[in-house]
Amino acid sequence: MRSPILALALLAATVSARQAPFVKPALAARATSSSSVQSSKSALDVTSALTTTDVNTNIAIRGGDDDASLSMSARFKIGGYFSLWYILNVVYNILNKKYLNVISAPLTVGSLQFLVGSLYCIILWTTKLRAPPILTPSGKTAVNKVGFYHMAGQELSMMSLNAGAVSFTHIVKALEPFFSAMVSGVIFGKWMNPVVYATLIPVVGGVAYACLKERAFSWLAFYTAMGSNLAFALRAVVSKSALDASGGELGENLTSVNLFGIVTCYAFIQSIPLFLMGEGLSFIQLWKDALPNSSTYELVKGLVISGLFHYLNNEVMYLALSNVHPVTLAVGNTMKRVFIVVASVVVFRTPITVQAAIGSAVGLGGVLLYSLTKQYYEELEKKQAA
Repeated sequence: MRSPILALALLAATVSARQAPFVKPALAARATSSSSVQSSKSALDVTSALTTTDVNTNIAIRGGDDDASLSMSARFKIGGYFSLWYILNVVYNILNKKYLNVISAPLTVGSLQFLVGSLYCIILWTTKLRAPPILTPSGKTAVNKVGFYHMAGQELSMMSLNAGAVSFTHIVKALEPFFSAMVSGVIFGKWMNPVVYATLIPVVGGVAYACLKERAFSWLAFYTAMGSNLAFALRAVVSKSALDASGGELGENLTSVNLFGIVTCYAFIQSIPLFLMGEGLSFIQLWKDALPNSSTYELVKGLVISGLFHYLNNEVMYLALSNVHPVTLAVGNTMKRVFIVVASVVVFRTPITVQAAIGSAVGLGGVLLYSLTKQYYEELEKKQAA
């Protein structure tokens, strides 16, 4: 089992290390401008890297070429990106939950996973396999703010996964578009067409129905998953305002994956006081308690592999993000959650009620409908503005 997993991690690392030429980004017009969808070398690549982990949150700010115009080789490449993204994401969630079942210290494990991702980037930068990024003072300020919300969102997700079933956490996290829409309107002042908000009704209703009598229900898992949704939505808003305030001059060699690497480094640093205050040195005792059933080598290897899969699945997502239309990505991201839920139920044999299955299907269908409707009205606004 371990050999295929290591081979998969090596494949993902090889794919993510082969990046396009580096450009110095300049912030374009705001996302509400008619010119907000540009090529993969535009400043919006940088914006999307900072404002997206679950791509449904900011699906409309980024788009690749029209899918209908793609060549057969390009279609195979994109299909490869999506397949690798799905596999990495599913494997990460399974490995992560298995590790948390052995060492129940989500904050510490999450922080160490940030460390693994940071070290991976630093190795690429120091060996010149990837041009090292250089941040301006305003760039450091912007990335520092985004790193905080990225750290908070991921650590809360870890707490939710530790407290409940993987399937339950991802059912609740299907509400992320709802939080994104509310935060964008209340804080950022960007309100959408009422029809778009109407599509959130099945999202909220489906998730609520699924959770009502879910056998794996946990209030801690529920609250922390909801907190993670809020943190990732706030990250999107804060990153946009920080980028605007910086005047667009963040630094050099800032591809989307490079910038995500820097955000990961900042998130690791900011997570240190959190896990020390939240869990203290209990991680050491939990590690010792796990030794009778697992060797030190196995525990270290499990932590490193889960950290690599967490980081690499995000990098491969950005490769897919820059090559497809937002509508395609919306469908892909919705299907990704379906795969995670199904895979977790099979692997962990988590019992799921018919009601939870129906509610999940309605909620995930609502997420897809929201993404497609949101994209439609934004395209309509651009045509009217032109």
